[in-house]
Amino acid sequence: MNYFFVINAKKLKQYLFIALAIIFSAAIIYSEQSNVSVFMNAEPSAIYSVQTDKKVIALTFDISWGETRAEPILKTLKDNGVKNATFFLSSPWSKSHPNIVAQIKSEGYEIGSHGNKFDNYSSLSDEDIRKEITTAHGILTELIGKEPNLIRLPNGDFDKRVLRIADDLGYSVIQWDTDSQDWLNKGVDSIVNRVVNKAHPGDIVLLHASDSSQQTQQALPAIIEQLRSKGYQFVSVSELIKQTEVETTPVEDQAMKQIH
Repeated sequence: MNYFFVINAKKLKQYLFIALAIIFSAAIIYSEQSNVSVFMNAEPSAIYSVQTDKKVIALTFDISWGETRAEPILKTLKDNGVKNATFFLSSPWSKSHPNIVAQIKSEGYEIGSHGNKFDNYSSLSDEDIRKEITTAHGILTELIGKEPNLIRLPNGDFDKRVLRIADDLGYSVIQWDTDSQDWLNKGVDSIVNRVVNKAHPGDIVLLHASDSSQQTQQALPAIIEQLRSKGYQFVSVSELIKQTEVETTPVEDQAMKQIH
């Protein structure tokens, strides 16, 4: 009887150890999965820049009105060998300037939405926000032959409601980390210095191709030359975002492998 008791006590100890190990492992998996779930269900947010060590930068141009600045800026980009940039176009301007929209597309530049009416969307009702985004979406889709999925809101104005509705409609809201302030027309040197001095890897630069920004074309060659001399490559906003996804996805996959 004593011998039988000793044998079962040893087995009981082994079973307890295995049970504790299973409970501990399950707790770790639950904790990690909860963290992943929280990350994946995070509220939509605007993109100002991306985290990357690579010297990539996105030049972006907003156009809401006018007809004298866009084509010279396109020529300047082409003459300086910049093949990738992103243009955010308002739908009323696009509708009245289809030839320039077609030129932007034919040059291979990315086109995003700049909304419909030039209003602060945070002041609108949910219904009107949705209407403004979808109206612009329909017009731009017809003009460029594909659905845009990036939007820069008029005046860069938004709140949580706007972000949520834009996300529901399949849009990423794109802001900027470097404001050239070209719309203030402070002088070519001022525009160049602001962009070049503030630029960093993964940066999104705000520029304008509307008629109110009178010095952007003159500032562009120096901006391009000086950024290149610092080792920067010019990419579209989508390429910038994709770069980050490429860098982070393997890390996330590896973490999940370790969990399981």
